[in-house]
Amino acid sequence: MKLELLDFTLEALQDWCIENGEKPYRAKQIFKWIYQKRVESFFDMSDISKQSQEKLDQTFKISSLQKHLVQVSADKTQKFLFKTKDGHYIETVLMFQDYGLSICVTSQIGCNMGCQFCASGLLKKKRNLDVSEIVDQILQVQKEIDGRISNIVVMGIGEPFDNYENVMNFVSIVNNDNGLGIGARRITISTCGIAPMIRRFADEQSQVNLAISLHASNDKLRSEIMPINQAYPIDELMDALRYYLDKNNRRLTFEYILLKDVNDSKEHALELVKLIKGMNAYINLIPYNPVSEHGFQSSDIKTSLAFYDTLMKNKIQCTLRKEQGQDIDAACGQLRAKQLERTHI
Repeated sequence: MKLELLDFTLEALQDWCIENGEKPYRAKQIFKWIYQKRVESFFDMSDISKQSQEKLDQTFKISSLQKHLVQVSADKTQKFLFKTKDGHYIETVLMFQDYGLSICVTSQIGCNMGCQFCASGLLKKKRNLDVSEIVDQILQVQKEIDGRISNIVVMGIGEPFDNYENVMNFVSIVNNDNGLGIGARRITISTCGIAPMIRRFADEQSQVNLAISLHASNDKLRSEIMPINQAYPIDELMDALRYYLDKNNRRLTFEYILLKDVNDSKEHALELVKLIKGMNAYINLIPYNPVSEHGFQSSDIKTSLAFYDTLMKNKIQCTLRKEQGQDIDAACGQLRAKQLERTHI
């Protein structure tokens, strides 16, 4: 069985080259052909000998995903449904921003975190995605639009820190100058709050951004809507985040979805102020994309603006994200769930 080339970091590919009678620099050549010149055949790599091309072709395959469906929103947001080699479906979202093309990638097939408002958890985790399956989401989207991605968020289906090694190898590939060359500060990893893995990530001292899916400002509410809080309560999460800030000169992002009559009152906003006051952090307030199976609703604009004003008046930096992709299956996991309903998988 052929190996997935996209599973290999540059360092791993260099090791393979040495072990198989190739010069280490061959790995950089291959990376540039795949990630920068976007070739899909080893025989198109003109500065590699025929013998080496044949060896590579006998050993590796390049693409691991099959495009199944694309939805396009009126605001140009695109949601891709890909099929994996073992027949599972994953989602990837392309967003057109003022600062360039941003992509939200998936890290697992399904999710076991069980957040009550999230469509990703409608279908439990089947397995982690391989490195190649995360990388190929970007390559497939770039091919589809004939463009270059400038920003990455690992915020799709799944919990990235529950697939830590593969996600970090993915980051190594897309960040490498011989790969996609996307700067670390243009990459964001989002976690629902696995405290030990936040500490491990802190020790990496990476320039990659860290976002925390918080969504509640007290343990009672957070445990109700995010079961991960029962394992790692807010105090433990905040201790891990302070450790991260001590180790890294990077600003944190707190993601906070505004749920009508659940977490959107002025009292919740003031609790949030007290929780993060003094931290090098800001809050990204997010309109909720309703998921019929869960019954939550998005806060109205008046309530959302009042929440935003309360934070700002208390000197908490925040943004109120504009809605995107509302006319397609916008919530993460919705398109996949609908596809599985149709095919009865």
